[in-house]
Amino acid sequence: MSEKRIGNYLLPLGIEIFERGWLSANNIFLFGEDDVSLVDSGYCTHQQMTVDLVSNALKRHNLSGLNKLVNTHLHSDHCGGNAALSKEFDCNIWIPEAEVSAVQDWDEDLLSFAQLGQDCPRFTHCDQLVAGKEINLGPYRWQILAAPGHDNHSIMLYQEQHQILISADALWEEGFGVIFPELWGEGGFEGVAQTLELIEELPVALVIPGHGKPFTDVKKSIATAKSRLDYLSGDADRNARHGAKVLLKYKLLEWRSKEMSAVKSWIAGTPLLQSIRKQMNLCSEDFEDWLMQALVKSKAAAIESDRLMNLD
Repeated sequence: MSEKRIGNYLLPLGIEIFERGWLSANNIFLFGEDDVSLVDSGYCTHQQMTVDLVSNALKRHNLSGLNKLVNTHLHSDHCGGNAALSKEFDCNIWIPEAEVSAVQDWDEDLLSFAQLGQDCPRFTHCDQLVAGKEINLGPYRWQILAAPGHDNHSIMLYQEQHQILISADALWEEGFGVIFPELWGEGGFEGVAQTLELIEELPVALVIPGHGKPFTDVKKSIATAKSRLDYLSGDADRNARHGAKVLLKYKLLEWRSKEMSAVKSWIAGTPLLQSIRKQMNLCSEDFEDWLMQALVKSKAAAIESDRLMNLD
């Protein structure tokens, strides 16, 4: 198979990118003589699609199986397919070292799924990703880099020879993921800044983000991300409002359409949204109305026949 061109960059052999969208994170399929690996596994409602994508890639390249599944971080859109992939391929799951005890105990207070009103089937891990060390993925050796900010336990993967960065949600072409640690009360603005500085110091020719298409104009994307960080960090409520809108939009991507009463029940039962509501000093009814209308105003949703409808 010939190399794929991304802009002026030729993607090396042994790397395929399954670009998924926003409900499921991108998957990176890496294959060589001694190892076949996948980075991130998407959301649970797409788990069969993820299994099919991997199965088709294995057949296409005449490979016997999947050895490793690596999670950049444990948000549900990046690890929701773990259980299904493990069952189908008996692959070893690698997770960031800071998440080991939470996964071993399946601690709902430490894992984010319940806090965010999302789902993730339980899985078990086999090994851990330690920042500063390296890992073999497919035919290449990758550096494991700490990437605090969006998630303070997140890692990125860097391939020095080909100058490829798998950035997860630490850097997108036009921004980065919600700064959740700020919403937990742990602090995340400084972590985002540190991670962007780290990326700036690396010679990077291609970024494969957690969402969106791979890109090569890294300097432009970092400038955009820094501007976004300045905007969000300038007002704690602004970051909170942004986080609330993203959470509801994400759930709406899963639902596609939902009765207004069910949407309100979900908002009321999602702990992080209730924390944001209290920060905004709104009663439940006012917060629910504000949040749904905020999506309508931004043309991310519509209200029809007492249902909240997703708009792409």
